[in-house]
Amino acid sequence: MIYLDHNATSPPRPGVAEAVTANLTTTHGNPSSVHGAGRRARHLLDDARRAVARLVAVHESRVIFTSGGTESNHLALFGIAEAAEYRGTILTSAIEHPSVHKPLSRIAAHGMQVIQLPVDPLGRVDAAAVEQAITPDTRLVSIMAANNETGVLQPIQAIGTLCRAARVPFHCDATQWFGKLSLSTDVLGADLLTLSAHKAGGPMGCGALIVANALQLAPLLLGGGQERGRRSGTENLPGIAGFAAMAGQLARQIEDEAQRNASLRDKLEYELLKSIPDAIILGRGAERLPNTTALLIPCVDGETLVMTLDLAGFAISSGAACSSGKNSPSHVPMAMGWSAEATRGMVRISLGWDTTETMVDSFISVFQRSVDRLRKGSALA
Repeated sequence: MIYLDHNATSPPRPGVAEAVTANLTTTHGNPSSVHGAGRRARHLLDDARRAVARLVAVHESRVIFTSGGTESNHLALFGIAEAAEYRGTILTSAIEHPSVHKPLSRIAAHGMQVIQLPVDPLGRVDAAAVEQAITPDTRLVSIMAANNETGVLQPIQAIGTLCRAARVPFHCDATQWFGKLSLSTDVLGADLLTLSAHKAGGPMGCGALIVANALQLAPLLLGGGQERGRRSGTENLPGIAGFAAMAGQLARQIEDEAQRNASLRDKLEYELLKSIPDAIILGRGAERLPNTTALLIPCVDGETLVMTLDLAGFAISSGAACSSGKNSPSHVPMAMGWSAEATRGMVRISLGWDTTETMVDSFISVFQRSVDRLRKGSALA
């Protein structure tokens, strides 16, 4: 199987599984216990927190470990909403991940106003529109760093600067940016930053929310007061050990990986458009993640194409993995102005840390033949 679905999850990097296993077999203490085993576990937890903090250039006290991106987003959104007693306004965009959209719908049901900003045809939020929408009642701005389906980057630095000037907390879901481009919380200007380990080659079930220390944030989980009272519950130490192993490796390799994947992506897109000239690359012309290509292919059903390629030994996606199993069209291309019918032909190819040129060459050939075969079958039908 040639795996080209890294935006859904990225296979563990070398050393990650070993770090998880080593923790399971040698570290038996609870980090909150004061005996020797507990102190050893606490030492490992502290080292891991420092490794993640270094990767995003923040003080370790800002790193709150969670179960993943969804929990981090929930903690950021509900934490701010509850601290504000569900009064005021939250600004977000039309292309956010469901783990942002759905909690915001519940927050709105509690009486808080949620304003959803549109995107342009390339899938970008206009920073000027954010500035115009901020009022004295704005309690939070929540805009993702990079879209999970198209890879389009948002003007996060500009939005962060606007939020700082207005003294409005800024939440940035950086789940997709993390592991694909260098990431500095201070540069982006986010008060709350969502990370997920498995999107970057770490273990599933582990993530982090980077939180400004002075921010008033109500916890989601109450109990023993772990994670500086932000997130109670005994920490997932094996997952966190794997997260730290991934972070250390990523810090050394991220720039080279980004350049290599950008070159492979450009080759992939050039060859696919040469043989399928009516295909449309979503967000082409905008800054995008170096690994991501989202295609709309007329006269082809995206789900059928994904299954055809799976049988041929290639793993890609028809959109967001978190939305699999539902028949409704993706909200992302529709927010960009595409019809529901056009989105039926959507597929996403996302390269990763282990992608090689040989893999991409093999994929190009099989993809072209698969599209041609499906189109001929559709014409016959």
